[in-house]
Amino acid sequence: MKLEFHPYNLELKNTFTISHGSRDFQPTLIVAVSDGGHTGYGEATATSYYGVSIEKMQQDIRELEPLLAENIHKTPEEIWELTWPMLKQNPFAQCALDIALHDLHGKRNGQPLYKMWGLDVSNIPLTNYTIGIDTVEKMVQKIKDFPWPLYKIKLGTQDDVAIVRELRKHTKSVFRVDANAAWTADQAIENANALKELNVEFLEQPLKADDWEGMKKLYKESVLPLIADESCIVESDVEKCAGHFHGINIKLTKCGGLTPGKRMIEKAKKLGLKVMVGCMTESTVGISAIAQLLPLLDYVDMDGGLLIKNDIADGVKVYDEKVHFPERNGTGAELYEKQKKS
Repeated sequence: MKLEFHPYNLELKNTFTISHGSRDFQPTLIVAVSDGGHTGYGEATATSYYGVSIEKMQQDIRELEPLLAENIHKTPEEIWELTWPMLKQNPFAQCALDIALHDLHGKRNGQPLYKMWGLDVSNIPLTNYTIGIDTVEKMVQKIKDFPWPLYKIKLGTQDDVAIVRELRKHTKSVFRVDANAAWTADQAIENANALKELNVEFLEQPLKADDWEGMKKLYKESVLPLIADESCIVESDVEKCAGHFHGINIKLTKCGGLTPGKRMIEKAKKLGLKVMVGCMTESTVGISAIAQLLPLLDYVDMDGGLLIKNDIADGVKVYDEKVHFPERNGTGAELYEKQKKS
């Protein structure tokens, strides 16, 4: 068993601003796990907002090397259970490792993951393309620069409805709105009425993550569906969201990878919730992992590869308003040769 780390700084095409802050680069860690015959690749981005660093992810995974070597031929789910007690304080590291082990597992078995799971990718949702907070002129320009049928608009300003109204003048594409927990319940109710008229499909995380009372009121009165993001981080959060949201947005990095992500999807469907999986501006390595889940999803936000200038891998790609799967096993991700040497 061989364990390797490839840290990168992904350069964003545009300064990316949400209500939490702005950034021009996205640090990310690629974890490569080899069993002597195949190599699996996983990824998790680092974010100061969640206290996650590249160095800490590497350190925490490296400490598990003897355990991994001893259990490398077990399934990813079995290894997840073995490693979670040590990594539960660092789910981003758990995610990178879990994706790498799933990729390895698919390659060992000679199939893409979605086929191993008995899924069909012929009818799958298309990703939205994210427009971060900026001046209205720059947000309009981003839409003109990247024509797409579905946009996620990041909001959380004093003029949110006015921004969407202006953007609507420049495209007929469907909008999704992500307020990143910036509104009150009353603001959200009022904004939803206006936004519905502007062809907004749903509202994502309108209130603070722990404002369950506000969400109860909003759930009863909102004219738009409500999708949880920061309110639904780990598996135990899914049940809380029923009766407060109409759906959940699962982030593999936050919950600890594909293994718990699949369980969250199953639990949400049993509760009658819509399911979305979102990205954290990962490269094609992370996006290819998300893509394996597409047949199980109602919505998806996997535009990471579209938002960066210097993608580091081949794999599942999004272009021509379609998702394109490579003829490869596992997740389908493969680091570009020049990146393997870095």
